[in-house]
Amino acid sequence: MGLDVNTKKLKKNAYRVSKERGIGASRIRVPGGYLDARVLGMVQEIAEEYGNGFVHLTTRQGFEIEGIHFEDMDAINEKLQPIIEILEINQEDKNSGYPASGTRNISACIGNNVCPFANYNTANLAKKIEKEIFPNDLHFKVACTGCSNDCAKARMHDFGIIGMTMPQYDPNRCVNCQACVKGCKSLSVGALRVENYKIVRDEEKCIGCGVCVTKCPTRALTRSKKKYYKLAIMGRTGKKNPRLGEDFLIWTDEESIIKIILNTYEFVKEHISPNAPGGKEHIGYIIDRVGFEEFKKWVLKDVNLLPETKIKECIYWNGIHFDR
Repeated sequence: MGLDVNTKKLKKNAYRVSKERGIGASRIRVPGGYLDARVLGMVQEIAEEYGNGFVHLTTRQGFEIEGIHFEDMDAINEKLQPIIEILEINQEDKNSGYPASGTRNISACIGNNVCPFANYNTANLAKKIEKEIFPNDLHFKVACTGCSNDCAKARMHDFGIIGMTMPQYDPNRCVNCQACVKGCKSLSVGALRVENYKIVRDEEKCIGCGVCVTKCPTRALTRSKKKYYKLAIMGRTGKKNPRLGEDFLIWTDEESIIKIILNTYEFVKEHISPNAPGGKEHIGYIIDRVGFEEFKKWVLKDVNLLPETKIKECIYWNGIHFDR
């Protein structure tokens, strides 16, 4: 029996094409990987009614419901609607399923919902970015991680958002136990020292991880009320030149990061190769081709950086080269 399958339409509707003709998977993205448990039962229902009963938990914190017959797509999209509403996914038309699959699900570590080391609520920021950038067909990957431990592997993404804190020191609460100094030395970068029985922080060396805060028994060191972030850019895996993302901004804020990501979409629309397969080209390859200065000109347009933000004026990436 013949089957007319528009694979472009399927992919745009977030369905994966499999090696078996007419059968694929329904992809469900979960911004930040944090969801209401009711969604699990809804995914199970679709998997058992329309799929083969199996679900793949993806590396980007979403679901792929396996064994989907493409002729059932409209019915499945209706079943997906309550999931989309619970997850607050941007959608143009109700019951149309997931819009766009070029930009990948924004992944995140558990953040300060649970983790004592995390400096911010990663799921909330992931959802905030989701609202700004979806739906979109361009190939972008974004990850949020709560601290420099980088449990979300943010440095392997086009944009890695790493939580920072500016440690606040109250000498009147300090008993000079030096737990913070020892913790920073063993678990971080050794940015603290003791002078005249007081803790001194090397501001140039400090990475804002917050280890000192977690080690202090008297709350002489606390997290800053103001949220800070490190923005690492252009990390990637892939066939040609896998590499880790490099720091672009340090001690920056959410608004600047979101504006830079939005500006990057405009940069890519302007400079993407007309011969890009499937209309997709990794941002890093575009920057390699047109130059970092051109990229910087586009992405910093109308961005109001904080006075304390440090910017990397030029970035030279390394990585493994299989294309040379």
